[in-house]
Amino acid sequence: MSTAGFRLSRGSTWGLRAMVALVLAFVYVPLAVVVINSFNADPTFSWPPQEFTLEWWRRATDNSGMIDALQQSIKIGVLATVIALVLGSLAAFALQRNRFFGKQSVNLLILLPIALPGIVTAIALRNAFRTILGVDLSIWSLVIAHATFCIVVVFNNVVARLRRLGGNIEEASMDLGATRFTTFRLVTLPNLGSALLAGALLAFALSFDEIVVTTFTSPPDIQTLPLWIYTNILGRSQAPIVNVVAASLIFLSVIPIYLSQKLSGDQTGGRL
Repeated sequence: MSTAGFRLSRGSTWGLRAMVALVLAFVYVPLAVVVINSFNADPTFSWPPQEFTLEWWRRATDNSGMIDALQQSIKIGVLATVIALVLGSLAAFALQRNRFFGKQSVNLLILLPIALPGIVTAIALRNAFRTILGVDLSIWSLVIAHATFCIVVVFNNVVARLRRLGGNIEEASMDLGATRFTTFRLVTLPNLGSALLAGALLAFALSFDEIVVTTFTSPPDIQTLPLWIYTNILGRSQAPIVNVVAASLIFLSVIPIYLSQKLSGDQTGGRL
């Protein structure tokens, strides 16, 4: 049945628009308040602000604790993303290009970590490190813990691209005399480039933002930026700086999400 002639009534259209506006306001008005409060001259954040200042932004750049936490988050995010890129891509190739018994079960197991509640994953990983493996918590336990759920986003992006790519151009390349490695290097990898980059951006964003798993798998001497925010949010002296950090993260979060959407989107514009 064709839906080409289906049209919403004027009342229904305005109703849907109002609902969308309400949802967007519910999400973004609190974020706007955070950004505005980062310039609020009153450290108690009286509302509406009577005066604005850049003092909190200046203090944030001089806060050694925040800067160290930021560096730790970037380091852990990059390492976890690299591991996720390698393992997620290999898993995607194995499941997409091969048929074997239990394939669907393996696919479910790969996707499961991102569907589990964070607290469950955190407790399980802590028990794995401390009880089963008998190793002390370190930066590497934290990196491995983050990589477990970062693998999923890389896997999903690569699988989706492999399905769209098919195997025809690879077969054509090998029929023309190219080896498997040459075909992968000159044909498959260039076609996967944007999917890998999109997966890497999303994986890094997930790792950078994680707090529950980080709390259970990090050693006492390592504090990521989300943990720093959590421990300082109630402190009167640090609260203005926390607002600055939160406002900065709001602006910076737009970049990986926008790029990942552009890179993983349909390049044909829906045309066949």
